[in-house]
Amino acid sequence: MVTPLLPKATAVWLIDNTSLSFSQIADFCGLHSLEVQGIADGEVAVGIVGLDPIANGQLTMEELERCQKDPAARLAISDPAGDVPQPRRRGGRYTPVSRRGDRPDAISWLVKFHPELTDAQISKLVGTTKTTINAVRDRTHWNAQNIRPRDPVSLGICTQLELDEAVQKSAHRRKDEDRGKLMEEVAAAVAAEAAAVPLTPYELKKKQVEKEEAYDPRAEAEAVFGKSFARKKEEDEKKSASARELDGLFKSSSDD
Repeated sequence: MVTPLLPKATAVWLIDNTSLSFSQIADFCGLHSLEVQGIADGEVAVGIVGLDPIANGQLTMEELERCQKDPAARLAISDPAGDVPQPRRRGGRYTPVSRRGDRPDAISWLVKFHPELTDAQISKLVGTTKTTINAVRDRTHWNAQNIRPRDPVSLGICTQLELDEAVQKSAHRRKDEDRGKLMEEVAAAVAAEAAAVPLTPYELKKKQVEKEEAYDPRAEAEAVFGKSFARKKEEDEKKSASARELDGLFKSSSDD
């Protein structure tokens, strides 16, 4: 449910200037009815100045009058008059100082997993120069040994929407061979990340139990001494069984 800005200040104004019930005010402001009653009694929100929801466009006078006439009605917050346009940036993208050291990793990731992107697109996404892009691509960067591909979205350098838009514009440059290679590289990267994550104590115990359940002493003996040892053991068992049968026959004949 959408609530107004500064709900307690709005509730203070509605209590002081309208005849709405506590439940109506609580429902509109996203508060509990007892909390609204506490505000009316001066026990809660002491010192908070009331905020007029009609003046800031969150509520209309017609809606307010409608709910004052009908105690069972509920206030509905007004829709915004229009979206505030975001100013377009001019020049290069600003990257926070704390993130500038991650830009080579982001460039490496884009060059590796999205080779169809142009240098201009990478420069716009990451906020870098073509010289740095070429240095990362050619492994001539001064810190090339420590550069590892990392997603610029997870690093906070660009948004997923901006990356998707750039990839969509350059999709016609990608070849079928590049798609297959990309899928293999992504799968390998995911497997490497999963292998790098340490196992929890529960997972370690589970793997140990599975290993113990799958343990086969006969297979281990064959692996150490070879299959001939197992075969010789089987032959010895057969001979001993035959000898026991013969002994049983001789004993029965001697008894007769």
